[in-house]
Amino acid sequence: MSDETSILLEEIEALTSAPKAAAESDLPRLERTLTDGYARALSLEAERLRVERRIGELAGEEGDAAAKSAELASLAKRAAAAESDRVHLRGALALLRVRTDAARAAGAAA
Repeated sequence: MSDETSILLEEIEALTSAPKAAAESDLPRLERTLTDGYARALSLEAERLRVERRIGELAGEEGDAAAKSAELASLAKRAAAAESDRVHLRGALALLRVRTDAARAAGAAA
């Protein structure tokens, strides 16, 4: 997992585990983290697609089979890591979305 994703997940964890009253008072932070999280998830999806496209290109290229095999293995690991990070992040974002919506509702009711 990249440092950027890890830091973002830590921030989401802190926000989702904070007392409800604290979340209500920090709606801008919730919204900013949600936005940053969605942007990161889209970035991970784009990375996975770029890597998969490269895998397709590489599979059709002529050349040293051993070198191609090594690059394909590396690319496959990158694609899997990006997808794993994206799925994990999306799960955390779903929880943060619930907390953000509750904070908005509480703010509107006040």
